[in-house]
Amino acid sequence: MSGMDERKFRILQAIIDDYILTAVPVGSRTISKKYEMGLSSATIRNEMSDLEELGYLDQPHVSAGRIPSAKAYRLYVDQLLQSGKLQSGSTQAVQSYFDSRTRQMEEVVDQAARVLSSLTKYTAVVLSPTGSQPRIQTIQLVSVSHGHALVVIVTDSGIVRDTVIPVPPQLDHDTLYAISRMLTESLHGCTLTEAVQRIPLLTERMGENETILTHLGDFLSEGSANRKPHVGVGGASNMLSYPEYSDMDKARSFLSLLETRDKLASIVQQQGDVAFTVRIGPETGVPEMSDCSIVTATYSTHSGRQGTIGVIGPTRMQYSRVLSILSSMGQQLSALFSQDAETPGDNTKRSDSE
Repeated sequence: MSGMDERKFRILQAIIDDYILTAVPVGSRTISKKYEMGLSSATIRNEMSDLEELGYLDQPHVSAGRIPSAKAYRLYVDQLLQSGKLQSGSTQAVQSYFDSRTRQMEEVVDQAARVLSSLTKYTAVVLSPTGSQPRIQTIQLVSVSHGHALVVIVTDSGIVRDTVIPVPPQLDHDTLYAISRMLTESLHGCTLTEAVQRIPLLTERMGENETILTHLGDFLSEGSANRKPHVGVGGASNMLSYPEYSDMDKARSFLSLLETRDKLASIVQQQGDVAFTVRIGPETGVPEMSDCSIVTATYSTHSGRQGTIGVIGPTRMQYSRVLSILSSMGQQLSALFSQDAETPGDNTKRSDSE
C-alpha cells in the first residue's frame, strides 16, 4: 500500500462501496455528502487525484467521477479478508434452503448453485467433490417393478449413486434384502475400482445371482471411470442485468463460456486448503471475464475429498456479502455430506420400511 494512508483508504473504501451499489462514476461531492468523514469536497477531490495517480482509480471521462480499478478491488478484498468481517446473517439464509435437502450428489450440487445464485444475485458455479475415490458403505437392492430393482450405493463421502437394473423376476423383497446384506459385507470399505475387481470372486460365490452382479459391476465401472466433477451452474443470466454486460457481444461470449462445463470447471476449481480465492478482472486470466471477479471457496466431504463453490460477478460485486454466503454454503455442504456418511444404516432402514 505504498502511498496509501488511512484517510486515502477510507475515501477509496467509500468510493468502492458507492460504485458497487450504483455502477455510476463517483465524484468528490457524492462522497462528501453521503459519507461522514469530516472532510471538505476539495480535500476529497485532491485525495482522489492522488489515488488515481497511485493506480487505484480510473476516470472514464474527463468531466465524470472516478471508478475503482482492479488494483483498488484487490486492496479492498485483501483488507476484508484480513479483518474477517463476514456477515453473520448469511448462515441462517443458506441453512434454510437445505432444511429439506436431497441426497443425490448431482442434485445437491445443482441445488447449491441455484441457492448461491439466488442469494448473491450473481452467477454461481458449484463443483462436486474430487480426489481419491469414495469407499462403499452400503449397497441396497429394492424392488421397483416386476423384474427390475433399484440399486443404491452409499459411500463414505455421503454421496449416493443409484440406478435401475434387471433382476430375475422370481426374487422377492426378502431375497433382495439378503443379497444386499451380502454385497454390503463383501464390498464395505472398497473403492469403486476395488469393488469392480471383486465382482468375479463374488460371482463364484453367488453364481445364482450372476445377472445382478454383472449389472452391478457395469455400474461400478462407470462410476469409477467418471472422475470429472459434476458442474452445477446457477443464475447464468444474472450477469446480463448488470450494465457491464449490456453489450451483446460481450454477453454472448460470457454465456458461451458458461456452456463449456469442462473449461468452466478448470477456471473455477480451487486447490489446497485456502479458505477463499478472489480473482479480480485481469487476474482471472480469461478474456471473456476481464470485467468480472471470481470468488471461490472449498468444502470437504467426510472422507476428505474437496469440492469448490464459486461466484462470478462484476468487479464491483458485494465482496463482503459474497464471502459470507460462500463461507456459510461451504459449511452447509460439508455438514450435509458428513452427516449423510455417518448414518448409512438409516438409508437401509428407511428403504426397508417403504
